[in-house]
Amino acid sequence: MQASSQNDEPRLREVLAWAMYDFANSGYTTVVITAIFNAYFVSVVAANQPWATFAWTLTLALSYAAIILSAPLIGAYADLRAAKKRLLAATTAGCVVFTALLALVGPGEVVFAVTIVALSNFFFGTGENLVAAFLPELAKGTSLGRVSGWGWSLGYVGGLVTLSLCLAYVTRAQALGESASEFVPVTMLITAALFAAASLPTFALLRERATPQEGAGTVRTFRHAYARVAHTIAHAAKYRDLSRFLLCLLFYQAGVQAIVAIAAVYAQQAMGFSTRDSIVLILAVNVTAAIGAFLFGYVQDRLGHVPTIAVTIVGWIVTVLLAWFAESRGLFWLAANCAGLCLGASQSAGRALVGYLSPRDRLAEFFGLWGLAVKLSSILGPITYGLVSWITQGDHRLAMLITGSYFVVGLALLAGIDPERGRRAAQAPGEPH
Repeated sequence: MQASSQNDEPRLREVLAWAMYDFANSGYTTVVITAIFNAYFVSVVAANQPWATFAWTLTLALSYAAIILSAPLIGAYADLRAAKKRLLAATTAGCVVFTALLALVGPGEVVFAVTIVALSNFFFGTGENLVAAFLPELAKGTSLGRVSGWGWSLGYVGGLVTLSLCLAYVTRAQALGESASEFVPVTMLITAALFAAASLPTFALLRERATPQEGAGTVRTFRHAYARVAHTIAHAAKYRDLSRFLLCLLFYQAGVQAIVAIAAVYAQQAMGFSTRDSIVLILAVNVTAAIGAFLFGYVQDRLGHVPTIAVTIVGWIVTVLLAWFAESRGLFWLAANCAGLCLGASQSAGRALVGYLSPRDRLAEFFGLWGLAVKLSSILGPITYGLVSWITQGDHRLAMLITGSYFVVGLALLAGIDPERGRRAAQAPGEPH
């Protein structure tokens, strides 16, 4: 094995360039998935048909399924050919181009819209996996959390910046009497342009430290890619508390992902918000999410991992009930900002507990399963919401309530987790039984 030289150590500007990718890509999820295009799709593209919300959530589910199925192959190829940076450039270009193409989607063009959304989200999610693979090269040991946190924080800032620019344009357009079909396409171009521009430091400064592997053919590597996933799942099953938490994570994140995917849809369909009202609401939620992620880091150190996650899940249950009861905008604003606090807290606390329960020599393996659970939850939660809203002919309040049951299941599963027992299993030599 070749020894690392001092020149191989990452510099601060390279770490910041890596973190800037979170800044760049967060505008896509904030504007396209959460705040603007989802509601535009339901109300304008699909003309508020009973199946509109289900079509939106099914589109996202199919793209997440494609990410899950292709990730082992793409990861294996990236490792074999030392191609993380090249593939990241390709996925970034794909997401930027297809986001820009969303500007061409008009009323009634449902098939075109779902195709472009599915492709843009596939490229986004695949790029998200690839950029995360640089983290172990940039940070070691205790600095992993800090460097990861920089990216997470810049991500919230990037979402706020992109959404603020879109809000400024939408406010001006509405003052001029323009309709959603005129101003929403421009917000897609704003989002695509900012993604492309803000990702440039990443490609200019981030280095590919891996070297192409010799003696491992492409066909053989691909053949073993899925076998490695099965091997990792089998290992995780031997860690009782970690396995239970991954199942718990799948359920409570299903509720989280549903709320993220339909936030603006619910605001407009159930509460009568305009596009501008929804953008302002999501801006506020991004701020409270950043505050929640920051504050609950300290709470977690004092309360412990499981109690902190329990508090956030209870917070999500309260959020769902408030949104279900809300008739006034004031109460819905309260529910939305509760969601913001819980969003940042539950994401950071869950990731920390996975690290606490994982063996040191298998961190990458088990964080891969953490990502798999989150992607599966991104299918389960939104699909449930969309299906209920379709079956009930557009009853978004009932869809919200039923999707909220995933938080109750997650809380019940969390109750059986003993983090100290799980930690001892992770630290014990040999295979636990």
